[in-house]
Amino acid sequence: MGRIYFRPTCILYTLYAFLGAIICCRPMLKDARATVTSSIPTIARYFTTKGRYEEVNPHLIGDIYAVNTSVLQALSPGCREMHLSTIIRHGTRYPTSKSVEKMQRLYNLIVHNASGNAIWVREIKEKFVMRYTEEMDGRLADKGVLDHKHLAVRLSKLFPSLVSREKLRGGKISFVTSSKHRCVNSTLAFKRGLTDLWSVEEEVEHTVNDTLMRFFDECPRFVKEVEEKPGSMAERDKFELGPEMQRVGEKMADRLGLPYNLINADMAQAAFHFCAYEFALNTVNSPWCRLFDEVDAQVMEYLNDLKQYWKRGYGHLINSQSSCILFHDLFSRLDKAAEESKSGGPISEAVSIQVGHADTLLPLLTLLGLFKDEVRLTAANFAAQGGRSFRTSRTLPYAANLVVALYDCDEGGELRVQALLNEEPLTFPGMEAAPLYRVLRQHYLPLLKSCVFEEVCRLPPQRK
Repeated sequence: MGRIYFRPTCILYTLYAFLGAIICCRPMLKDARATVTSSIPTIARYFTTKGRYEEVNPHLIGDIYAVNTSVLQALSPGCREMHLSTIIRHGTRYPTSKSVEKMQRLYNLIVHNASGNAIWVREIKEKFVMRYTEEMDGRLADKGVLDHKHLAVRLSKLFPSLVSREKLRGGKISFVTSSKHRCVNSTLAFKRGLTDLWSVEEEVEHTVNDTLMRFFDECPRFVKEVEEKPGSMAERDKFELGPEMQRVGEKMADRLGLPYNLINADMAQAAFHFCAYEFALNTVNSPWCRLFDEVDAQVMEYLNDLKQYWKRGYGHLINSQSSCILFHDLFSRLDKAAEESKSGGPISEAVSIQVGHADTLLPLLTLLGLFKDEVRLTAANFAAQGGRSFRTSRTLPYAANLVVALYDCDEGGELRVQALLNEEPLTFPGMEAAPLYRVLRQHYLPLLKSCVFEEVCRLPPQRK
C-alpha cells in the first residue's frame, strides 16, 4: 500500500527510482521531519478548537499517512462496505480579524510596556514578527490544505473499495461545502488529495450548500434565542470574570512585568491564541506559550468549552435542534443506500464528503447524544469538571471529522453501521460498537419523526 503515495514519475524507471522519490517527495519528507523534530508546547493538548489534528492522533506526527485499520475490526469478515457519509471541519486556518485585533493590542502593550527580564519576554519584544493581519480573517492556511489532502489519502486506505479511483471517476463520490472560503478551499484540497493520489485529471464538481452546512445561520430561533440574546452565554461570561481567570491574568502580568489592571480576559485569550496559532500554523513552540503553565491552560480550555457548550452544545436545546436538517440528511443518505442494497441494484452514492465548521459538527454530535456529562458545565464547577466528556480539544481540532460507514453483512441481509470520530471508533449512546442499522435507526426514531428543521427553528408567536 505504501507505493500509492509516490507519483508514477517517481517509479517509472527502476534506474531512477531512488532519485525520483527524493525529487517528487521532498516536500512530504520535509514536512514530516519538521513535524517530528519540532518541540510541542506542553499546553498544546488544551488548545480546544484551535488545536492541531495531530494532537488528537499523535501517531500521525511520525507518519501523516498512517491509518489504524484495527478500528474497523469490530465487524465480521463477512461485512462489505457499501456507503460512507463524512462530515468534516475545515482545515487549519488563520485567526479571524476580531482575534487579530486583540492580538495586535496585546503585542503593542508588551513591546511598549512590559518590563519582564525573562529571555522569552525579550524574544517577544525584540524578535517576534507580528505576521497576523486582519485581512487574513480566518482564511485557510497551507497547513489546512495539507490537513485535508492527508485526510483524503488516509480515508482511501481505510475504505479502499469506496474512496477509490473508480468511484471518483464514476461520479459516485459527492462533495458539499459551506460557502466560506476556508471550507471551499478545504474541499478543493480534499479532492486534490484524491486526484493526485490516482493521477485523475478530470474536474470533480462540488456543491455549495449553506442551508445544510451553516444551518445555524438559517435557524431563526437559534439566532434569536442564543446568538443575539443577552444572557445566553451567562455561564461563560461569569467564568471570564471569575477567580480562576483572574488568577491567570495576574500570573501573566507577573511574568511580563505589567500592572494587573492591563491584563484582562481579552488579553489572556490573545496570548493563548498567539501560542496556539504559532504552533498550528508554523509548528513553532513560541515564547507566547511561556505565559501559561498547565493549570492556566486548563482554565483557558474551560473558558472556551463553556462558550461551545452554551452556544453550540448542551447549554440550550435549540443548539442541537438547529442541526436537524443535517441529521435528516445523514439518515436519508444511509436510508437510500440501504434501499438500493436491498433491491440488489448499484449504490448510486458511495461516498458523501461534506465540509463545514466546528459549529456544524458540534450541534450534530450533541443531537446524537455524544460527549454528554451528567452535570452541566457552569462557571462554578471548573474544579469538578476535570474529567468531563465535553472537551473540544479532543473532539473538534482543525479537520475534525465524523465518519459513518454502512456495511452489508452476511447476517441474513442485515446492514451494520460503524462510526468514527477523528478516525477513532465512536459508540452511539447505549449501543454496541457496530450496531445493526435497523437498531440504530430505531434508537433515533423519535428524532427522525420529531426533529423537523422548519418547525424547531420557527420563532414562537409574539405576545400581544
